[in-house]
Parts: sequence; C-alpha cells; structure tokens
Amino acid sequence: MLRRLDSFLLCLLGTVGLATVLPCRGAGVSVFNILAIGMIANMFFLQGARLSRRAVAEGITNWRIHLAILLCTFFMFPLLGMMLHALLPGMLDSAMWMGVLFLCCLPSTVQSSIAFTSIARGNVAAAICSATLSNILGIFLAPLLVGILFSRHAAGGGGNILPIVGQLLLPFIAGQIAQPWIGGWAQRHKKLLSFSDRGSILVVVYTAFSEAVTQGLWHRLPPAQIGRVALVDMAILAIALGLTHLLARLSGFGYRDRIAILFCGSKKSLASGVPIASVLFAPTDIGLIVMPLMVYHQIQLFVCATLARRFGERAED
Repeated sequence: MLRRLDSFLLCLLGTVGLATVLPCRGAGVSVFNILAIGMIANMFFLQGARLSRRAVAEGITNWRIHLAILLCTFFMFPLLGMMLHALLPGMLDSAMWMGVLFLCCLPSTVQSSIAFTSIARGNVAAAICSATLSNILGIFLAPLLVGILFSRHAAGGGGNILPIVGQLLLPFIAGQIAQPWIGGWAQRHKKLLSFSDRGSILVVVYTAFSEAVTQGLWHRLPPAQIGRVALVDMAILAIALGLTHLLARLSGFGYRDRIAILFCGSKKSLASGVPIASVLFAPTDIGLIVMPLMVYHQIQLFVCATLARRFGERAED
C-alpha cells in the first residue's frame, strides 16, 4: 500500500517542484489552461459514460447529501474560521486573518473533489451535482458571507457560470448521451478513467502553483509567516475533515455518500476564490488575501490524495 501511495504523492511533489523551478509563463499559461480544461472535460465525459442513468438519477435527487455538503461549505467553515480567529488572534497579522476568513467563505472545488471521490470509490454522481451546485451558489453566497464576517458590505457577486457549464455539465451530459454505446467500454477500461482523474489533478496543481510562484509566493511573505499560515490552514483542514466525517456518520449516510461528503465538504476552490477576490477587494490587497487560499489549496490536494488512495484501496479489498 505504501509503495502504491508514494507513487502518486511523488508525482504531486514533483509537480510542485517543477512549478517552483520552472513555472509556466507567457504563452505557456494559456497552453496549460487549455490542457487543464480539455482534461477536465474528458474526465467528466468518461464519468458520464460510465455512470448508469439510475445512478445519475439517484445522485441528482439525493437532496440530503447536497444539503450536508452545502452546510459544511457555507456554514461550518465560516464558524470554524471565526472560532480560530477568536482563539488565536496573534497567530497571524490582520491581512492574513482576512485571507483565512475569506477562504472559509468560498465554495468547494469541483474537479479535484470529484476526482478524489472517484479514486476513493465514492458517490461520483452526487459529488458532481453537489460540487457544481456549490460553485454556482458560491458566486452569490461567498460575497454575502464575506460581508458578514468582515462586518461590512461586500461588493456584488456577479460571476460567470458558463465555464462551469462548459467544462463540467456539458461533457457529463454528452457522456450520458453516449453511455448506451460506450458505457460498457468505459467500465472495462477503468484504468483510463483513473489516469484521467489523476492527470487532471496534476495539471491543476501545476497551473495553480505556477500562478502562485509567479506572483511571488516565496518572496511576498517571510518564511515564518508562511509557516504560520500553513499551520492555521492545516488545522482548518484537519477539523473540517473530522467534522464532515462525523456529520456523515451521525446522519446515517452509506459509505459512498460519506466519501462524497468528506471530499466535497472539506475543500475550497482556488479557481473560484481568485476571481471573487478581484471583485471584493482592492488590487493592492488581493495578493495577501488569497495567500492563505493558495497554501490551503496545495495542502488539501496532498492530504486528500492520500486519503483518497487509502479509501480506494480499502474499497477494493
């Protein structure tokens, strides 16, 4: 188990190292963004092709799991951020605490949450619906929560849901349409689906970390401050994972639903967070505000990759 787990974590570490030493710049940014979009679309197409119509219907109508994930994302996290701020006000400076509270207001990730749910053999159909719903609602809820937590009126939440529809829902629907013809092939070639899941995660890690590096991640803050941000982020993730797992168990969800709640309810979206920050904050503040989010994004990918592999191997056994 350790050898198989290390192979994927080594790929993640290698990807971060590559982004640190050789981040994508200029035209390379567009190339990797297009590559990420293509791999994500392909992943959802294969997911749609593999899932039966019955499984999709159950995922869409499973309102209990959607409610649980939304409560974790938009209720549990803000309370957790305020609690840590009250308990440890001197741990970070005011700008970093604003970034932490902003992080707690954001929607869940989409592609990595669903990919990890798939790797862990969880309820992928419900994860697709819940994660996408979280991102759509986050366009409006995140600015509202920021205004409440910061005790001021946040700017309007406008946003564009077309990328979500284009990258996620349309390929999934196309896979469902093609399911009668290629569903059996997709079931027989699960390794291809696994490669799509992991490949999309690695591309997202590289593009996200490249952006952080080119924005001066290692120079903007002293190492001690970044270390304290990482400790706070790790505490938030650890508590969130524990609470989502406990909530799912106490609510009587089955194994596959608990996996979806765990990975969708404990994640925060860097892809949604940066555009939302550009609407809510002055340009001079955005860099520091999103710093805790960028650190949290990397930590959640490493931790959830480990958990997903362990849950997936346990399910296979």
